[in-house]
Amino acid sequence: MEEFDITVIGSGPGGYVAAIRSAQLGYKTALVEKYSTLGGTCTNVGCIPTKALLDSTHHYAEAAKSFNAHGIEFSGLGLNFEQMYNRKKEVVAKNTQGLDFLMRKNRIKVLQGSGSFLNNDSLKILHADQTETVIRSQKFIIATGSKPATIPGVAIDKNRIITSTEALALKEQPERIVIIGGGVIGVEMASIFNRIGTKITIVEYADTLIANMDRELGVTLAKILTREGVEIQCGKAVYKAENLGNAAKVYFRNKQGEEQELTADYILVAVGRKPYVNGLGLENTNVELNANGTIKVNELLQTTALNIFAIGDVIGGAMLAHKAEEEAVFVVERINGQKPHINYGRIPSVVYTWPEVASVGATEEELKKQGLEYTIGKFPFAVNARARAGMEPDGFVKVLSDPKYGEILGVHIIGARAADLIAQAVVGLEYEITASNMASLCYAHPTYSEVLKEAYTIAAGKPSLNI
Repeated sequence: MEEFDITVIGSGPGGYVAAIRSAQLGYKTALVEKYSTLGGTCTNVGCIPTKALLDSTHHYAEAAKSFNAHGIEFSGLGLNFEQMYNRKKEVVAKNTQGLDFLMRKNRIKVLQGSGSFLNNDSLKILHADQTETVIRSQKFIIATGSKPATIPGVAIDKNRIITSTEALALKEQPERIVIIGGGVIGVEMASIFNRIGTKITIVEYADTLIANMDRELGVTLAKILTREGVEIQCGKAVYKAENLGNAAKVYFRNKQGEEQELTADYILVAVGRKPYVNGLGLENTNVELNANGTIKVNELLQTTALNIFAIGDVIGGAMLAHKAEEEAVFVVERINGQKPHINYGRIPSVVYTWPEVASVGATEEELKKQGLEYTIGKFPFAVNARARAGMEPDGFVKVLSDPKYGEILGVHIIGARAADLIAQAVVGLEYEITASNMASLCYAHPTYSEVLKEAYTIAAGKPSLNI
């Protein structure tokens, strides 16, 4: 029976980062993965393929709608749906090949198969050929991630009632899709297919899109998507979906209880994700679960079996790849005797629609609920020189700051390159820099980042030079 210092179960962003950091620190490391490729949901059927398609469809939409304004003229614009999906596959393949290289480089033992605990110290791996391997390890890190969730009355059949996983593997372009859920996954899927001419309807239970983010972001995004042709029905409760053979139907009620229904080629369920612990054999260990199915951990991300840790989606919180990566480094370095920290209030969230949406820190709704005073600094992209040059006028930056000391409490962006701009705001929050200090920095001109500068300036109570 082979023995390891640290064994990581699951090779998503949390898992592979944990394995690499473990090996870097000199631990004999194993990585257990049930699928044939490394990378987990994010690399194979989540973040990476979604962004590949978002980029491809963005280019197509730009060519169809904006090129003439730039003086670029051509005829015969067409869409090769198969090639678009093939490029997505190539992007995924390069990323998984990169992970294979990193495992070899760091001398990490990769064990392909489903891992199941025999006890707190031993793990059985069932391989694809039905053979078994049993290993022992001083420490385990569970990083098995999550799977798509659904709601009562909606059974995912992966045929006509699908998730984003199946949507990323379609053979031909659908004419119509109804998306249940207006969160991050829902609006990104809507963007992909709407841009290439598929009729999209989003049915959302909350009264705005991306309801977990600052409300103004969701309201503005809804206006932009509606302008681009997406039908949005908020405040609607889905209670049933059925496969009709060559189509599917979804049934829902509005707040008055009135029943409605829609028929489409596919019903895409995007109502969030649930932790994946199936088959782990946790019943053979001292590991306990919370009522919502997540693994119970302490502030060190240690489970109730003290040699077993858990990170990422499987412990709940924001289901973000970069959150899992931070937790991976945190756990391994804590095992190593180091003193890293994670400030969960400084982890940014990003939605890769266009314009992009990004947020870090407290929302306006959260500050109101806590009874905290705040100052708002808000500045639109429409008056930014770089945004004008790039024909990207939509959106704004909203900075929330403490009126007494000027500390930044939250930054919320909807606009071009928001996903990249938010990193600067994270620095400001992490190091408790005031809005005045952030405004006093020199920003290159012309850049989208100047929208941040103006929002900081207004939040600091100073007049903007651009309005």
